[in-house]
Amino acid sequence: MKLIRLDERSRRDRLRFVKSQWRFYQGDPHWVPPLIFDRMKLLDVRRNPFYEHSKLALFLAEDRSGPLGRIAAIINDNHNHTHNDRVGFFGFYESIHSQEVTSALLDAAAEWLQLHGMTHIRGPVNPSMNDECGLLIEGFDRPPVVLMTYNPPYYPALLEGWGLQKAMDLYAYLLDQESYRSEKLDRLLGIVRQRTGVQIRAMDFRDRAQFRRDVEILRDLYNTTWEKNWGFVKMTDAEFDYLAADLKQIADPNLVLIAEVSDRPVGFALALPDINQCLIHNRSGRLLPGLWHLMTKQKQITMVRIIVLGLLPEFRRTGIDAVLYAEIGERAKARGVLWGEASWILETNDPMNHALTNTMHGVRYKTYRIYQRTIA
Repeated sequence: MKLIRLDERSRRDRLRFVKSQWRFYQGDPHWVPPLIFDRMKLLDVRRNPFYEHSKLALFLAEDRSGPLGRIAAIINDNHNHTHNDRVGFFGFYESIHSQEVTSALLDAAAEWLQLHGMTHIRGPVNPSMNDECGLLIEGFDRPPVVLMTYNPPYYPALLEGWGLQKAMDLYAYLLDQESYRSEKLDRLLGIVRQRTGVQIRAMDFRDRAQFRRDVEILRDLYNTTWEKNWGFVKMTDAEFDYLAADLKQIADPNLVLIAEVSDRPVGFALALPDINQCLIHNRSGRLLPGLWHLMTKQKQITMVRIIVLGLLPEFRRTGIDAVLYAEIGERAKARGVLWGEASWILETNDPMNHALTNTMHGVRYKTYRIYQRTIA
């Protein structure tokens, strides 16, 4: 085995890193191949605004048979400034079932992070908590939904074999159109609407000026409502614009909701159609076949992912979050959606975990883990 430090500024090396992933999922029916084009954009240190405040190092383990494993080491300066620590991250981890390979990859990532002054390593994040993150530790019997991770069941033991320990678990809940609404919930929603006067509107994708204003509203709400969450880092204007341009390509505007009280934006919710139900058929990861599957298999999408929901602090515990969930449920039902996944939810978020379990009858069916270890 040899371990190679790739050049993250080289398109050829990044492509080599991205394409190596196919080696580890041959014959796995639950793996959804990413679009190579999207992965290349995510790792592009020249164009992705995330790397204006972050650094990236790519490592690849291989032998004559091909790739054995890969890992990225990441330093997010905005994270360390926000949380006043020196945490480095790892992400995009893949490995054959070998402790030797995994340990060599993590050793390389930890050494690079130490050289840059980091005292802890945390992950996986790909490449941040605002992107795909967490290692799947429970729920291997279903494919992942859009922008959620998936990995073989043996990965947790390999990471823990190197000394990584749990830092935080992230939950995913399955919601059923047939059971999440009840008479009790409907009465509650009516009371909340009357008491708060909340109005829910969808984001406008057609009017450019309004779309721009709504993007700014969503960015401000996201950065304000999530700032106290564990591991959260505000997105820069450039990062949020970059993300909004991508999500606009796959989002349903009727599932991007803004809650207003007396014409003041006080909360928001974003749900995405689970395009992974289309992309799972695109085994090559190439763009044109992927677009073809997205266009021809739209009717196969029976799931949405409720990807983010937030309320200003003074409007929490008012029930407006339940109104947003219910509104997404009704709008999703109108397009033929049968299921929703609410993810990810911090294990420490007791109000949201309680509401999803007891009020909306959600079932926690997947668990993801963020690991951490001291390296200095």
